[in-house]
Amino acid sequence: MSGLQISFLEASARKRLIGLVDANSFTEFCPPEMRKTSPHLALLDIPLALDDGVIVGAATLAGHSILIAAQEGRFYGGAVGEVHGAKICGLLGKALTDRPSAVLLLVDSGGVRLHEANAGLIAISELVRSVLDVQAAGIPVFALVGGSCGAFGGMGIVTRLCDEVVMSEQGRLGLSGPEVIETVKGVEEFDSRDRALVWRVTGGKLRRAVGEATQLVDDLIPAFRSIAIKLTEKYQSQPLASIDLDSLLEKQAELVKRRARFERARDGLEIWQEVFSEPSCVPDMTVADFNRQLGVQA
Repeated sequence: MSGLQISFLEASARKRLIGLVDANSFTEFCPPEMRKTSPHLALLDIPLALDDGVIVGAATLAGHSILIAAQEGRFYGGAVGEVHGAKICGLLGKALTDRPSAVLLLVDSGGVRLHEANAGLIAISELVRSVLDVQAAGIPVFALVGGSCGAFGGMGIVTRLCDEVVMSEQGRLGLSGPEVIETVKGVEEFDSRDRALVWRVTGGKLRRAVGEATQLVDDLIPAFRSIAIKLTEKYQSQPLASIDLDSLLEKQAELVKRRARFERARDGLEIWQEVFSEPSCVPDMTVADFNRQLGVQA
C-alpha cells in the first residue's frame, strides 16, 4: 500500500494510515468491533460510526515505533466528541509509558462536534494538555494535514501545538472555518463559496509561507510517509528543545513582527507579494518549485 501513488486528500482515514506506516505493522486500539460509539449521538437518534470517526493505534515507520491517530473527515466533518477525543487522549497518554519515537496525528477535522457541545470542548482542552505532556516528556508530535476538512476550530489549535505541521497544498489550517466567518461577519468579510480565496487564505501554500506549516508536500500518501520518516529520524538525533519563558517570549516576538508585516493583507496574494518575486505564479507552482523559491529543501 505505501508504494502506491494514492491521493491523501481523496483517501479514507484508514487508507491514509495504512499507506503511511510499514506494511502489516499497525495494531489498532479500540477497534470498531468494540463498538465504542458516541452516547450523545445515540440519544439524538443520529447515525453512529463504530470507531466514532477516528482510528488510533501503534505501528512502525521505517522501523521506528510510533503511535498514530487518523481522523475520518467523512464522518461529521471529523468533528471531535467525547469518545473521539478520549481515543486520541488515550493514545497520547500511552505515549508517556510506551515512549515511541513519535506520535503522528492525521488531522482532518472542522473542530468540535456541535451535537456534543461541552463534551467536545472538554475533549479539546484535554487534547491540548495531552500534547503538551507528551512534548514535555521529550516525544515529538507531528500533525499531518491534507484531508478535505482541514484542521479548524479546536483541532486547529491542537495542530499548531505540534512540533511539526506537514501540509499539502490541498490541506487547510485555521481557527474559524470560512463558513463560520461568513455566517458571523457576512459574505463581504469572507465569501466561503470563493474556493480560490479560501485556499489562498487557509491553504497549505499560504500556511507554509507564513511559517505555520513547517513542511509542504505533494498530495500523495507516499509523500507524507517520506517526510514523516525524515522528521522521525531528525528527532531521534535532535531531541526536543525545552519550553521555557525565554523561548515563549521569542516566539511571541516573532508573531508580533509577522502581524506588523502583514497587517494590511486581506488575501494570500498580498502576502505572497512580500515573500515571492513572482507572486502571481504561486498558485500554479509545483510543490518542489514552491519549496525551492521559499528556500526550503523539499
